[in-house]
Amino acid sequence: MTTAIRAVHGLALAALLFTVTPARAQTTASVPAQPAEPVMPSFVSLFSNLPADVRRLPTLTNGIWLGGTGALALAVHSKDRPITQQASESFGLETFLDTGEPMGSGFVQGGAALGTYLVGRFANRPDIAVVGADLTRAQIITAALTHAVKVAADRQRPDGRRYSFPSGHSAATFATATVLERHFGWKVGVPAYAMATYVAGSRLSENRHYLSDVIFGAGIGIVSGRAVTVGHGAQRFAVSPTVVPGGFGLSFARIGAQ
Repeated sequence: MTTAIRAVHGLALAALLFTVTPARAQTTASVPAQPAEPVMPSFVSLFSNLPADVRRLPTLTNGIWLGGTGALALAVHSKDRPITQQASESFGLETFLDTGEPMGSGFVQGGAALGTYLVGRFANRPDIAVVGADLTRAQIITAALTHAVKVAADRQRPDGRRYSFPSGHSAATFATATVLERHFGWKVGVPAYAMATYVAGSRLSENRHYLSDVIFGAGIGIVSGRAVTVGHGAQRFAVSPTVVPGGFGLSFARIGAQ
């Protein structure tokens, strides 16, 4: 069993343990209602709110997400190399997904998040600044979790470099998509998740990651985005990872407001 598999086993187990810790679980009933008029978040709050965000990570739903993406990553692990090889050798696919790499970089995702916050601040639009603050904190938490797992797993990339598992590009874009979905609902969430899936696919075509890397990266991004947006959004649809021939995708199911 490789180091990467052992790391996923441990993370999946930890995720499942979240589900049996009711004292720390966040329920919808315990979330206070959002004020009618959003309060302008301070610059300091981008960092001072992080400890509370981290404490909101271990929830039932987040445990299911981490456990599910961890199990799915394990399920496709044996097919990682042929899938990545097939994707990277396809000229048409590589050309189509070529913009995914810069789009999913931490610089672009983090810069866009901070830029949204600054626009809200300077335009005196607390509603925009709140979204930007959530996006920024989601990127910080995602980066911290992703790099911690990368160091622990120390999996070799398809191109021979280190730190393949999990995909940071996948984590960053799914964190952004989750924050946007939580704030604006399915009309924004569906294209945001589609774009995140596009970025995740580009990591295979660029020969930078394996399928299991991007799947678990997506899970990290989703739980990070959920943690910083407790109390926001109507949760109008559910997103589930699914394996399809030659890769993976997402299924969407519209649900009622929660």
